[in-house]
Amino acid sequence: MPVQWDETADVVVVGSGGAALTAAYTAAANGARTLVLEKTEYFGGTSAYSGSGLWLPGNHVLRRAGVEDSVARGLEYLRAVAGDRTPAALQEAYVSTAPELVEFLDPALEFEFLSFPDYFAAPGRAPGGRGICPKPLPAAELGARLAQLRPPISMDQYGVPQDRETLTGGQALIGRLLLALDRTGNATLRTGTRMRSLVVEDGRVTGLEAEHEGRTLFVRAERGVIVAAGGFERNAELRRELQGLPGADWSSAAPGSNTGDALAALRAVGAAVDLTDESWWCPAVLFPNGHAAFTLGLRGGVFVNAVGERFANESLPYDQMGHEIRAGHATGVSHLPVWWIFDARFTGTPGMTQPAPDPEAFRAAGLWRTADTVAGLAERIGVPADVLGKTVSRFNGFAASGVDADFHRGEDLYDRFFAAGDGPNPALVPIERAPFHAVQVVLGDLGTKGGARIGVDGEVLGEDGAAIPGLYAIGNSAASVAGHVYPGPGVPLGSGMVFGYRAANRLRAGGR
Repeated sequence: MPVQWDETADVVVVGSGGAALTAAYTAAANGARTLVLEKTEYFGGTSAYSGSGLWLPGNHVLRRAGVEDSVARGLEYLRAVAGDRTPAALQEAYVSTAPELVEFLDPALEFEFLSFPDYFAAPGRAPGGRGICPKPLPAAELGARLAQLRPPISMDQYGVPQDRETLTGGQALIGRLLLALDRTGNATLRTGTRMRSLVVEDGRVTGLEAEHEGRTLFVRAERGVIVAAGGFERNAELRRELQGLPGADWSSAAPGSNTGDALAALRAVGAAVDLTDESWWCPAVLFPNGHAAFTLGLRGGVFVNAVGERFANESLPYDQMGHEIRAGHATGVSHLPVWWIFDARFTGTPGMTQPAPDPEAFRAAGLWRTADTVAGLAERIGVPADVLGKTVSRFNGFAASGVDADFHRGEDLYDRFFAAGDGPNPALVPIERAPFHAVQVVLGDLGTKGGARIGVDGEVLGEDGAAIPGLYAIGNSAASVAGHVYPGPGVPLGSGMVFGYRAANRLRAGGR
């Protein structure tokens, strides 16, 4: 029986993060009637929580800031770190399109340079970084849209008030994209609308079935559906099945979002999937409400496992540290949780966590423990006192010499980017001033990175490698071009936005 369509658009975009809204804006600016469907009550997804850094090599904003970079160098670096885990053509499409995307978006997003080093010591690395981000946005310019913009994570998940008079980071990114979409006059944006499934007719995806305010809607897409609804990080069953994690509470994503609707819908129409075992990992401080907050910018302390031993360079880029926690846990020595050990020189945790932990609330929840001696701290956290004592003593020796003989902390430029010590190696700060503290750290993430396999324009590939007509996937709904690694700040957003741009332009050109 033919589908009875309730409404029709040229392009339907599922999701409203940075990748989704870039695809929608590209389509709408090209003259396409564009419909954006967002499941939750807010636009922005996890992108609204982000710092909005975008890894887009060789663009004019970098040149304007006096940063020497090129597409060739960016591609050399991406290939060096991602290797052949993802198709070379996909890697090339990402990097080669970056300057064009920035030219297209810059009038609306008003980019500026963001200094933050690439994460690997590999050929083509940009030591000072090659990231860009949108300029701050006065919130008043958003008007009624401000109430539809997902609040910063500290407000949204932890109830901490925050001044929103001027929007920065991901708030500015999503806010500027919403304004740009409204200016096209070709876009309709709807919250509270959940995709149930994709509709296939004669081998082509022609639209989708959705739910809005308890009512079923069938939405036709004349040109194509672009799925940009995030991953499955808030789906506890899938996290256990595909990633071996105990649940879904430690992700940065908002509860109720990114529950795997996209993955289920894509699989149901025959999409090939990849990288479902991977996430954009990070160490995360566990909060009393059960959520875990992304932590970076380590300035001091060490991480120890269940036997009181260090297991990695604590100053590693966050995704690499996440992989170390995951790999270590698999040895049989528990790395969940990790204990972050530091001394009295730090009044809070020696790293950036949003929001900042409240020591008293954390102590009441058993997540922050303190003792006058290292041996006493070991007893408080349940690790052998002699082992933790040796761990701290050995680390203090490294701090005195400036050389971490075990894990080489402080040798890479990223290690020193946040370092604040005054010894021979600023990344090595001794742990020697009582009282001593331990804060619980778990394996968090900024989202899963497994999804549909895609071609160079975001077209979804079936198990036979052929494109499924009318269907595109971008952002965390697609298997990441980065494979098992996190190459540099802004790769998740930057790559998602590039493939959103490419998908929308393919639809404009008549691609199906």
